[in-house]
Amino acid sequence: MKESKESAIMVKELTLRSRREMREGSLQITTLVLIFLSLVLMGFFISFQARKFVISEEISSPQMDKFTPFVHSFSSPSLSIPLFSNYSSSSYNFSDWIAPKQLRHSMTDEELMWRASIVPRINEYPYERIPKVAFMFLTRGRLPLGPIWERFFKGHQGLFSIYLHSSPEFAEEPPETSVFFGRRIPSKPVEWGRSSMINAERRLLANALLDFSNERFILLSETCIPLFNFTTIYDYLINSNHTFIGSFDDPRKVGRGRYNKRMWPVLSINDWRKGSQWFESNRKIAVEMVSDKKYYAVFREHCRPPCYMDEHYFSTLVTKLFPELNSNRSITWVDWSRGGSHPASFGRKDVTVRFLNRVRFGSNCAYNGTSSSICFLFARKFVPSTLGPLLRIAPGLFGFDP
Repeated sequence: MKESKESAIMVKELTLRSRREMREGSLQITTLVLIFLSLVLMGFFISFQARKFVISEEISSPQMDKFTPFVHSFSSPSLSIPLFSNYSSSSYNFSDWIAPKQLRHSMTDEELMWRASIVPRINEYPYERIPKVAFMFLTRGRLPLGPIWERFFKGHQGLFSIYLHSSPEFAEEPPETSVFFGRRIPSKPVEWGRSSMINAERRLLANALLDFSNERFILLSETCIPLFNFTTIYDYLINSNHTFIGSFDDPRKVGRGRYNKRMWPVLSINDWRKGSQWFESNRKIAVEMVSDKKYYAVFREHCRPPCYMDEHYFSTLVTKLFPELNSNRSITWVDWSRGGSHPASFGRKDVTVRFLNRVRFGSNCAYNGTSSSICFLFARKFVPSTLGPLLRIAPGLFGFDP
């Protein structure tokens, strides 16, 4: 009997002890959970305060570069490289973006065309913009008539830009005092009559479009000369309501006869135009000329010799997109009277006052809705031997600045 009582007491004590240990265990677990939750909340709080500090520092920091180049946000490895050779994160600013100081860059043609096609949505410029004329020279090598152009540009800095596209093998650089120094763009080989010719012209346009002050764009060759002084040509172009791209419907074999039926339905034969390779454009049309992929692809595929892209592509494109903005004439005079696949060339004995004045004033055309005897601002093809007589005659005849 005594043993059973002792056993009951022992069982009771064990039960009480177990209940007490369970309560203490639950308390310990609850304590651990509360400590863990406190640490988590403290971590969130510290992280939130740190982010607020970093953001406020970024906003208020005077060292923040306002115009970080957008190209570094691209995921494409080919686009992650600096676009311009003079770029550094500490020196790249707004003035570099609207008018690159260096023409050398690492962009591919595709990247260049994309970059040049950017058009601001805000019409007002955040700087004093003086419109410039971009003179784009498509050459094989040096400019034998460069001295006449030096006289032409003298005294008009800030109103023009110069761009040279030459053979990639040509490495000769003019003197640092020359207006042509450092103006050669990254170039590629050009084959006459092939799409590479249009590629070169679009490359010149695209590089010139990177300067937002360039308003008019004129394509020239190494055999071209100006027919008037800079002020006359500048005013003529800047004040014109139209662009000057030769474009006409030529029913002959060398016109409509070059149309390829495979161009349908993108281009019909009624869209087909012919014109001079040597064009002048305003900025609005120039942007379209480098942005176009639809018509360019058709020409590249179906316009091959005896179809020549440089005689048809831009002429057809401007008629298709902006017929009301084009004058349908070129302002670069050439002589086709002798026949053949190339215009006449002029030598030393051809350069006379009478000859030059006949070219300058021997035509009639429409300019801003009125009749004008000044229809051509430039002329070609003048061989290197004409430089001497041109330097003697042109400054006085054309009225170059002294």
